[in-house]
Amino acid sequence: MSLFGTNTGFGTGGTGVFGSTTTDSHNPMKDVEVTSPPDDSISCLAFSPPTLPANFLIGGSWANDVRCWEVQDNGQTVPKAQQMHTGPVLDACWSDDGSKVFTASCDKTAKMWDLNSNQAMQIAQHDGPIKAIHWIKAPNYSCIMTGSWDKTLKFWDTRSPNPMMSLQMPERCYCADVVYPMAVVATAERGLIVYQLENQPSEFRRIDSPLKHQHRCVAIFKDKQNKPTGFALGSIEGRVAIHYINPPNPAKDNFTFKCHRSNGTNTTTPQDIYAVNAISFHPVHGTLATVGSDGRFSFWDKDARTKLKTSEQLDQPITACCFNHNGNIFAYASSYDWSKGHEYYNPQKKNYIFLRNAAEELKPRNKK
Repeated sequence: MSLFGTNTGFGTGGTGVFGSTTTDSHNPMKDVEVTSPPDDSISCLAFSPPTLPANFLIGGSWANDVRCWEVQDNGQTVPKAQQMHTGPVLDACWSDDGSKVFTASCDKTAKMWDLNSNQAMQIAQHDGPIKAIHWIKAPNYSCIMTGSWDKTLKFWDTRSPNPMMSLQMPERCYCADVVYPMAVVATAERGLIVYQLENQPSEFRRIDSPLKHQHRCVAIFKDKQNKPTGFALGSIEGRVAIHYINPPNPAKDNFTFKCHRSNGTNTTTPQDIYAVNAISFHPVHGTLATVGSDGRFSFWDKDARTKLKTSEQLDQPITACCFNHNGNIFAYASSYDWSKGHEYYNPQKKNYIFLRNAAEELKPRNKK
């Protein structure tokens, strides 16, 4: 039977795949655990593109490694391969044909990992750690975009040691996303820059941040015609902004919402506020998932402006998440994000990646 089909009860509570009904704080949602997870905090997750018949998941970690698993239809995960950097891996992405994985590291390099030959070679260099990496597939060019703490955004054709282009940013790159022909980069000091990628990349617009606190994650969303039309931006202050690039009515269409906060709404007890660590849009429904330092994931319908679901609380923060290409699988990583400093770090605690059936729970409230 297919565990990730659209009509199974997989991962929706009950006895779970392994027949355990005990409440388990490391996996309270009883989701499928990925075998052989990384040995340190997990920084990024990415599923293979639709060009590959099977589902492959890659995860990068602070143990300097990036790992690849095959996710089978029955929910089994098979570790396939891994590659190393000489510093923590901060981001990773796939080429559109699924043959290569690109990784960005604190060692100031980016590498191209050819999965067929299992060889990795350096393809990019910065003067500081590389925080974000994305593959750009345009009609007239293909390249890798890297955003670094050296305050530059660079574009590489993977064959030359020098970048095709280097764009100066006002501050360090904290997070970025690409959906051709649009890129958005969020920087330190609450900087926000949109780039257009047609013909060649260029700065399109700088935006005053809709959020008052440090930017943490950003994800582009598409309109009904499947074109990028705006982005969701998450901050360390338990808040997400939905921002359209050219909305008919900016004051009404753009909004922010609170999330990843403890339920202290009455004024007597202070509310605990957590960072939004990652945002991911469902590839079919256009609904979104957020994950936070509070150890929860939530699903949202931005058009109906409603919350669809919030998970039980895990015993660790959730540091990364992503959907597979058809939106049937939601992957999320549980590991310490250092949001409470070194005194809350417990080296005995393991890191986990969980897989959940996302086919039903992310359907919009009122299907148009």
